[in-house]
Parts: sequence; structure tokens; C-alpha cells
Amino acid sequence: MTKLPLIVGFGGINAAGRSSGFHSYKRMVSDVLSADDMVSTWQDLARRMGLSQDAKLTDELIEAIKAGTLIRRIDSFDPDNILHQYKATINSGSDTMTFTVRKSKLPTKIPENWSLETQGSKVKITVTGDLAALLEDRTSYPVTSGGNIPAGFDPGSLYNSRFHPRGLKLTVYGASDALNSMGVDWQEILKHIQPDEVSVYAGSALGQIDDQSLSGMIAAPLIGSRVSSKMMALSFAEMPADFINGYMINSVGTTGTNMGACATFLYNLRQGMYDIQHGKSKVVIVGNAEAPVVAEVMEGFRVMGALAEDEQIKALDQSDVVDNRRACRPFSSNAGFTMAESSQFVVLMDDELALSLGMNIYGSVADVFVNADGNKKSISAPGVGNYVTVAKATALAKAILGEQGVKQTYVQAHGTGTPQNRVTESHILNEVAKTFDIDQWPVTAVKSYLGHSMGAAAGDQLIASLGVWQYGWVPGITSIDHIADDVHQSNLNILIDHKYAGEKGEDYKAVILNAKGFGGNNATGLVLSPAQTTEMLVKKYGAEVFAQYQAKNLPISQTVVQQDQAACQGVENIRYDFGDNVMDETSITMTPESMNLSAFGQEILLPTENPYSDYA
Repeated sequence: MTKLPLIVGFGGINAAGRSSGFHSYKRMVSDVLSADDMVSTWQDLARRMGLSQDAKLTDELIEAIKAGTLIRRIDSFDPDNILHQYKATINSGSDTMTFTVRKSKLPTKIPENWSLETQGSKVKITVTGDLAALLEDRTSYPVTSGGNIPAGFDPGSLYNSRFHPRGLKLTVYGASDALNSMGVDWQEILKHIQPDEVSVYAGSALGQIDDQSLSGMIAAPLIGSRVSSKMMALSFAEMPADFINGYMINSVGTTGTNMGACATFLYNLRQGMYDIQHGKSKVVIVGNAEAPVVAEVMEGFRVMGALAEDEQIKALDQSDVVDNRRACRPFSSNAGFTMAESSQFVVLMDDELALSLGMNIYGSVADVFVNADGNKKSISAPGVGNYVTVAKATALAKAILGEQGVKQTYVQAHGTGTPQNRVTESHILNEVAKTFDIDQWPVTAVKSYLGHSMGAAAGDQLIASLGVWQYGWVPGITSIDHIADDVHQSNLNILIDHKYAGEKGEDYKAVILNAKGFGGNNATGLVLSPAQTTEMLVKKYGAEVFAQYQAKNLPISQTVVQQDQAACQGVENIRYDFGDNVMDETSITMTPESMNLSAFGQEILLPTENPYSDYA
């Protein structure tokens, strides 16, 4: 019997704030939630942004919080002060020119038109003719909009993060937030499973790419800096999984990352779901952390015509001032996507284990479909693969929920805010809606609030969806005021305003998460609501077992609330245990049937039966 992967914890950080406790979701729909609902979120953001250390909220403080969250003017670098170097040929106008440098700064290969004269620790250089040089300049970047995490917040300040790239700082914070959100200590969970019944699928679509990692390593020889021993190792795309295993949960289970460009989170979610469905693991941590708001990286996307530039945004608005807040405009008149950073993690658990422990149930992952585009003229162009993924996910929703149930779903669109995506994705969704007789299928796109966080983008979508089933509002695409003429929408309801979905989002039994990635990496996931998940669990295990679960869940739910309240006041546990409880060859004992590791109470069972006996 197939196991149902339950979502029992989630956490992270993006432009809207902390994910656990539904705070990032609440920031997106703050204008329709009550003041009482928003108090804890404003307090949480005020703490992280360094704006207030007490519980007093004022209108001025809330306005400052709003200004420093969601898409806004980039603050991870200064767009008006970008280092740039130009090649130049210098000639003094006479036959020669002279200058002095330290001996240690002399090039290894001396140009033929140089003559040297030693002067103590320095060398006088005389150049005959021309001198090739790089002239340093500071320029303004044509893109000033981005989805940085809340202004003033540095996750690296909460633990010993020396030399860590920004993406790994986000990883440690996001994974800690997810683990803390469960309400059960990790060591307690390990008592109930074998050490290898844990999987971690986490990574980054672009790798670690700031000055502490790949970008710094590549640029070092050209800017007079040096490469450190950490830069290469910390640049790898799977490093978030490695950090979680090695420094956060002491895992000896399955690990790695599946990379699928902008669909990477869903690729990893599929791996985690598969492990639980097939009994390979009982607990899986899935996530992505991405920190691509780096000028050099953004330039690669800008020259492709993918980013919304300031002049284009001003032209759309017929204004002399760029509206950074509305830079991303899915399904409307738009100019390109908005780069963002994010760290999003979910904890999946085997349904039987989750019930026995009394874990909170936030939903379940029914399936994730991944399909390529086939032959293409351009590797970055959209193709047919996403029709396949969306159709499969919708068909599964119909199979699980029935003819009417499939109409009680909505779509978290990829919604990048590019002219090409608005046409191609709307056509996909519209045709699938027609095929399954869905009228006015609700469609939203949270990139309009958060920007495009690349590999973590579908994680942003999932976390926002979980919030709908807590507070009842589907975030509308409030950065737009109209739907573009070339958007297909005969069977769609593209939400410009927030849509109320009933108490705890009861109007929707499932959400379709869609992701389209460069190169033809398409993925669509079907996530079931907590209510739908509960209904299925009661049918499988019976009312008596579920009543026992509810009794166990009560204290855990209370713990989750208490821990969230503490985090809102700045008290949270960042899990980073460098060099603690390290095992070596003396930590292992084994027999032909099992293996014991000193750090774990349970043993690892080794395979003893031939799975291919019918071939023998």
C-alpha cells in the first residue's frame, strides 16, 4: 500500500519574511487580515529587520516594515555603485612613462617594452610606448528591482557563519526554521526510525555564487584578490544538503539534489515524495536556498532580455520614476522577471509515523510530474513538456477528488512576469481547464510579491499555499491592474485581487504548483489540503486511530505555537553544530545482518533477501 507523504513542518525566509508560523504568507495578504492576526508577523519582522526590540507597534514602524519587505529597490548591493573595469591603452604622449610598484606586485611575465630599476623594496618601471591597463569605474545598473530578504536581516549573524556564502547562510536559517516548526525535537524523531530512514534533498539551481564562493573565485585573479581554500568546496549546488547532513541533523541517510533550473524545488520534492511512498525513508527534508541577487549573475539574465529593466518599467507606466514594488507583473503588460533570493524547506513524513508521533499535518504531496520539452529550436524557449505536467497533475486531482473535486482546486502559476511566459503558460492552463471542464479556474502568481528566486521558486509557491489553508485568502496578483490582451483566459480566473477561499481555505481541496525552467525543465505538483488529507487518513486508519492521533497532537500543536511566539520575540534555535559528535571508524560495529553507529540508538538493517529471486 502506497504511503502518503505528509507535510509536518516548513520553514525558511524570503522577501516576505519568515516562513514558519505562516508569516511570509501573512505579509503578502496583510491588507485583508485582521490587526490581531498581523501583530505577531509585524513583531517578527521588526525583530529580524532590527527596527524594534520591544512589542510596541506603531503606524510608523509598520510602514517601515512594509518598505523593507517584498519586491523593492535592491539592497544586497548598491545599483548606483557597480564596480566595472574598462580596457584602455595608455600613452603619455612622449616616448616613455614611469611608475613605481613593490617587488611583490611585479607581474611574472615582464612585457618587452618595460625596463626595471630596483629601488630597495620597490621597482621603478619605465615603459616605452603603450601601456595596456584596466581603468576602474563605478556605474549604475539598469535593473534596481529585486526580491531581497527583509532589509537589515543577516541570517549569518545568528550562528558562526564565517566565510559562508549567502546561499548557505540562508540554508542554515531556513532548514533550522523548518526543523523548529515541527514541535518535536529531532533527536526524539530519530528514536523512532533507523538512522538511514532519513532523506535530504536540497540544493541550488545556480550554486553558491557570491564573493565568498564561485563569483569571488572566478573574479579573484582579475581584481587583484586571492582564491581561498573554501571557495570551490562551498560553490557546489548540492552544498545545502551537505550542510544539513553534516552540521544540522547528523544524517547518514539518502542525500543529494535534483537540478531542474527554475523547477528545482519540485524536482527535489518529487524525490522526497518517492522515498516515502516506496518505504525508502520515513522522514525527508526537502528544500532549496538561492541567493542570486548579485549584479554579475543578474547581468547574464539581463543581456538575454529576461529581466525587467528600470527604463522598461517606466515606459509601461508612462512615468519618469521606476515603480520597484510593481516590477513583476505576471499575465499583464510586462517587461521581464525580477530576481529574488529565498530559502524554503519542508519536512515530509511517512503517514503512519506522523500519526504515531502526533505531528501537525499541513497537507500532503500527492505527486509531482516532471517532463521535458522534446526537440527545441532554442534551449531557453518554452515547449510541450509543461502541457504534459499540468495535464497529469490535473488528471490525478480528478482521480483522487472526483469530477467535482477537481474543480475545487486552484493554480499557483510559474508567473514570471515575462511577455513570453504570460502567453505560453496561460495557454497551457486554459487548455487543461477546458479539457477537464473547469470554468473560471483560479490562478495566482506569488512572484508578483516575492520575485523569482530561481530554484527555490516553487518552494515560495508551496509555503504560500499552506497559508491559504490556515487563513483562507488566496493572494491576488496585486501588482497588476489588467490582464494583457494576448493572455488566454476563457476558462481561467486570473486573480488581480485577493480571493477568499472560505474558513481555512475550505473551498479548495488541492493546489496545482507549476514550474517552468530553462532548458525544458518542467514540473507540476499536486498538493492536497489538510482537510482532504485528514479525510483520507481517517478512511485508511479508522476513526479510533485518528482520535488517538488527535490526543497526541494537542501538546505538539501547543509547542509549535509557543515556539513561534518565542521566535517572533527573537528567540529561536539555529541548528549549526560544527565538529560535534563526529563519528569515525571506531564508531562502527557490524554483522552480516545489521550495522550499529555509535551516535544512534537504532541499528541499520542490511539487505538479506534477494529482490530478484523470480529471475533466479
